[in-house]
Amino acid sequence: MSANISHHIPPEIMAAYAAGSLPHAFSLVVATHVSMCEDCRAELAAQETVGGVVLETLDSAEVSAGLKADVLSMLDDPVPPEPAPAKRSGVYPGPVMEALKGKPPRWKALGGGVKQCVLTGEGGSVSRLLWIPPGKPVPDHGHNGLELTLVLQGGFSDETGHFEVGDVEVATDDLDHVPTADPGAPCICLAATDAPLKFNSFLPRLLQPLFGI
Repeated sequence: MSANISHHIPPEIMAAYAAGSLPHAFSLVVATHVSMCEDCRAELAAQETVGGVVLETLDSAEVSAGLKADVLSMLDDPVPPEPAPAKRSGVYPGPVMEALKGKPPRWKALGGGVKQCVLTGEGGSVSRLLWIPPGKPVPDHGHNGLELTLVLQGGFSDETGHFEVGDVEVATDDLDHVPTADPGAPCICLAATDAPLKFNSFLPRLLQPLFGI
């Protein structure tokens, strides 16, 4: 699938993911993209290697005898088994299926044929699945923060280019756009935001509190 992917996770976001400092909603998008993209799997491995080298260069620190004893006692505890990798179900890769708890998405209408299924929402960041009918646009909007959008099925185009399965669009507060789904199959995306969108027309702004988008 990597051969068809032309929009990847930016290095700074991949570094934050490797360091474990990325909010959960964005981590879900990165994990899903990495599961689809050989190039970004290699990039993640490189980032993790760099992080390991940095840790090895840090000076050691003395710990108390009590802390050392507590850690050693934990080594005798049974180790829980590693969770089995979630299987892909249709268009949904493993990380998305884990977020769905293995169940089909529970879609809620947003208007204009567009639907959403909220997956996670904590610490101000939200991840959701979006279902956009073929050829239909999402209302004109800007951003109050960061938005990552990963295509799982179909594709869409906007002012910045064209995005197909596996591609990630990175939108910040300097982008206003009208994403429009490709003809053919419905466009299904995994999107993560850390702030509400800025809709440019009255009706979406009016309904925005009801949909939490």
